[in-house]
Amino acid sequence: MPFSAQPPASGERYALSASLDNARHLSSLLRAVHFQDHATCLATASGLRVTVEDAKCIQANAFIQAEIFQEFSVQEESVTFRISLSVLLDCLTIFGTSSLPGTSTALRMCYRGYGYPLMLFLEEGGVVTVCKINTQEPDELLDFDFCSTKVVNKIILQSEGLREAFAELDMTSEVLQITMSPDKPYFRLSTFGNAGSAHLDYPRDSDLMEAFHCTQTQTNRYKISLLKPSTKALALSCKVSIRTDAQGFLSLQYMIKNEDGQVCFVEYYCCPDENISEAEL
Repeated sequence: MPFSAQPPASGERYALSASLDNARHLSSLLRAVHFQDHATCLATASGLRVTVEDAKCIQANAFIQAEIFQEFSVQEESVTFRISLSVLLDCLTIFGTSSLPGTSTALRMCYRGYGYPLMLFLEEGGVVTVCKINTQEPDELLDFDFCSTKVVNKIILQSEGLREAFAELDMTSEVLQITMSPDKPYFRLSTFGNAGSAHLDYPRDSDLMEAFHCTQTQTNRYKISLLKPSTKALALSCKVSIRTDAQGFLSLQYMIKNEDGQVCFVEYYCCPDENISEAEL
């Protein structure tokens, strides 16, 4: 019997219960934000958000909409807990990361509430494994307050354009400089590495550019060490939205399609490098 058809044990009420026919849909998204050991999970009626932060400078969010799951039920307005992302990924891939053609690992996930472990029931080829992962008190998360009304500049690129940029630019540079402007150079990525300065320009009418909404010229620098984790999501994505607000905070939102053509999003927020003076830009 598929997990989605199995009722919970008699008398058990779960704050969160969800099932997936293919656990790899979840594990690949979580791997895209796995740059720290722990994550905060927030479940609401609309789906699951998994948040990872580092040094109060960068935040990554993986959004898995309720529609992605075969069953998704939240009994409270919201359910929040902190968990070891490393352990969760180990459990989700307990049958291996690559299944045989035509087979997949089915997942049922249950959480009874505060203080209880997250229960995973994984089934592949008739073999069922049960994992219990301890949960913790969730940390208070950074609020980058990145609402659409505060966005100054926004472009949408096909992801291959950004993948080529990261391959071509000098990653020995400590920072990536991003210029967004309603006038030339429109969208420029610059690095300052051992081999000197490198610039990559994208005209607003580039085939890779899907949308261009820039209201003012902005040049900001971001530590490459903070941006590197986002390349995991970039590798999986088909499109990327790049936004900045008036303070230079950066949002990279990656659109990712799974094997079934369903769409999920991974978003990275990054603080600008405050050590760069205006005279250097």
